[in-house]
Amino acid sequence: MDNWRKSSYSGPDDGNACVEIANSPTHVAIRDTKTAPTARILTFPVAAFITFVRSLKS
Repeated sequence: MDNWRKSSYSGPDDGNACVEIANSPTHVAIRDTKTAPTARILTFPVAAFITFVRSLKS
């Protein structure tokens, strides 16, 4: 995946303490900004990631 983007909540003073996310039609990938691009990547099916995000919001 090559469409990595940082959270809009990340700012210049966060010390890169955030995650980056990339998506495809079937999967969502997450990596730690501090160690990108050599970091390990977690990949989830889209449906599982949506369920995860919804549970965080509730």
